[in-house]
Amino acid sequence: MHLFYTADLRPEHAHFQLSEEESKHAIRVLRLNQGEKVQLIDGVGGFYEAEIADPHPKRTILKILTYIPEFQKPNSYLHIAVGPTKNIDRLEWFLEKATEIGIQEITPIISEHSERKDVKTERLNKVIVSAMKQSLKAYLPLLNEAVSFDSFLKSIEEDTSYQKAIAHCEEDQGKKYLNQEFQPNQKYLILIGPEGDFSPSEIEKAISAGFIPVSLGEARLRTETAALYACTEIALLNR
Repeated sequence: MHLFYTADLRPEHAHFQLSEEESKHAIRVLRLNQGEKVQLIDGVGGFYEAEIADPHPKRTILKILTYIPEFQKPNSYLHIAVGPTKNIDRLEWFLEKATEIGIQEITPIISEHSERKDVKTERLNKVIVSAMKQSLKAYLPLLNEAVSFDSFLKSIEEDTSYQKAIAHCEEDQGKKYLNQEFQPNQKYLILIGPEGDFSPSEIEKAISAGFIPVSLGEARLRTETAALYACTEIALLNR
């Protein structure tokens, strides 16, 4: 059954009109007809089944049949703050895979060694929406605008709800793995550095702000690989 993302759909709606883009896709590309059933997700946990009432290529009308709230609601909350990669395709790859595995929030952070200083979120949000639909999830991850490392630390300094960790490549004999430091069913905030890693002063600032230094294994990982590794660790911790 075909799945559509309908951000404006609400449980009280008996009927819903698809956007012009989605209507065109449904009628011109998928060639759906009156009476055929489709599935809908609203990005905030709602999962719907609907029937095509009026198959118009610009304004298809759907009749809502069923509604499931909090569809496959996650039992934890993962926020990864990651240095944007020089090659934006690698960041897109991370966002796609992290959405499929399970992530709730992403913040691109610009640090001292960042080679990319700007991030355009419009295209990246499209990647996230596509991955959400592909993986049949009803919750849309939040992608924040890029922010400097120092500004990000300041923005969360009073938030005590997170278990916090920073993954870095500096020598530290005391570093443990995420599953040794974190407990299941919690909120997690993990810092992943850019290609050149965090600077020593940034690592010190993060530790002073309550971030625990963690290891992602012996290999030196690319930024997007390290971020996805962290997602996988959290997914396994909460499986």
